[in-house]
Amino acid sequence: MRDAAKVLKGRRVAKGVRCIVIPATPSVWRQAMDEGLFSIFMDAGCSISTPTCGPCLGGYMGVLGDGERCISTSNRNFRGRMGSLESELYLASPCVAAASAVTGVITSPDAL
Repeated sequence: MRDAAKVLKGRRVAKGVRCIVIPATPSVWRQAMDEGLFSIFMDAGCSISTPTCGPCLGGYMGVLGDGERCISTSNRNFRGRMGSLESELYLASPCVAAASAVTGVITSPDAL
């Protein structure tokens, strides 16, 4: 999360982009809070969740609809993984996901 926060610090999520930060475990959530990372994410326009695997199993919290695209930092990618069979899912590192949230297209953090 630290690296993604470095990419987002002082920047804003692009208009029309949802950036949802979901810590993997309660201890990761606590660490991010203690390090002040949530302030960086919130200032950038991100939503922050409690620890869950909601959208990555297609259950809730950011499930994709028809025609939506997602860059995820999860570890699996197959049709319908995060919702609609008509959505697109790309896997990337947290830094690429953060840079892409800022630009609204898949972007290397080196391009910022």
